Amino acid sequence: MSEIDVIRQIAQQALSVPTLAGIRDNWLWDRTLRILRNVEHICRIPELVDKHDGDSAEVDRFCLIGAAYFADTGFAHYADAENLPARLVLADISQTDLRDFSTQVVSDKLSGALAGPRIDKINNIIVQSSNRFTEMTEAMILSDARNLDDMGAVGLFHEFRRYVIHGKGVSDVLESWRRKVDYRYWQARLKESFRFDSVRQLAEQRFGAAEYFMNQLDVENAARDLEDLVLESLDKSDLK
Repeated sequence: MSEIDVIRQIAQQALSVPTLAGIRDNWLWDRTLRILRNVEHICRIPELVDKHDGDSAEVDRFCLIGAAYFADTGFAHYADAENLPARLVLADISQTDLRDFSTQVVSDKLSGALAGPRIDKINNIIVQSSNRFTEMTEAMILSDARNLDDMGAVGLFHEFRRYVIHGKGVSDVLESWRRKVDYRYWQARLKESFRFDSVRQLAEQRFGAAEYFMNQLDVENAARDLEDLVLESLDKSDLK
């Protein structure tokens, strides 16, 4: 078994969280695989390839992938069965705590499986990925890959999951969305959370799709489409 296969196996075990119902919650593992796909594609974007004159060796792909596998493991380590299900939401733990827990998991779980310098590099990528001013290429890639997962339809899935777990309904989701729009939360995220312009542009497209969906959700929640249908019917009746 290769070293990357060992990392994958250990990460999958660490990211599969037990629940009080006796089943394993694989949400974090599914998210991690999605972030890994983002990482792989971001490594191939023209602005990154051009930056290194086409030399992919400038990016430590092994340690980057290792960091992507373990970036959320701290949350799984933090969310033990006694805290579930309310704790199974990434928003319930600060980014600082998540980073610190994750690097501790890397040190504990990969000790003996990888050489010390590689473990240190993986941890450094995780730590630097939460610093929006970092110039570490691997950390910039991981950061964009993770932030992209918060946008668009997938981002809405995260939000809906969080509200369902906390016993909230559609009206609560819409109120939270309106507050974020009013405070220009999404504009700030789009401006500050992405280091690569092409990824930012894709995030903007995803946000547009999410905005369209939320507008439709608002219409249906208020039954405005049904109200319009009734008013239209009444107007037609008056014309007869």
